[in-house]
Amino acid sequence: MQERDDNIPPCLISIDKEGRWYHRGAEMIRREFIRLFYQNMVLDPEGRYLINWANKPCYVDVEDTAFVITRALCEKGYNGQADLFQLSLSDDTKEVLAPDTLCVGAGNVLYCRVKSGVFPARFNRAAYYQLAEYIEEEDGAYFLPLNGQRYDILQSHLKSEI
Repeated sequence: MQERDDNIPPCLISIDKEGRWYHRGAEMIRREFIRLFYQNMVLDPEGRYLINWANKPCYVDVEDTAFVITRALCEKGYNGQADLFQLSLSDDTKEVLAPDTLCVGAGNVLYCRVKSGVFPARFNRAAYYQLAEYIEEEDGAYFLPLNGQRYDILQSHLKSEI
């Protein structure tokens, strides 16, 4: 993470809660530009999203999280039980779910951390239902049984916890 610099201007780019990118209110459709912005994105110490492009940083207005999980596909082991979940992200990459980072935020939205734990990511509705099929409840607590282990899904009240 970088130290906060109040002299860094806004990018005039926003990302809505579904992961759609906008520049000055117009939706961005060129995926190669969006992927490039993702590749140059960092979080500042306060959790704000920053794009550092050609050594000219600027802040992005993000409604919830910059990364949105669009698919969560279960891969089962030889015993037929869930071994891992392959996530498809809004930056057109895939990665394996880190189940110990699952949490529920405001509005019962499911989140986890991606990109080696650096960024929070929001599950979209489709990905949520794909994962929810495997979530279990016991005594009012929810958990994901995965690869022979139990991963509790905690309630998060603070944006910094997500």
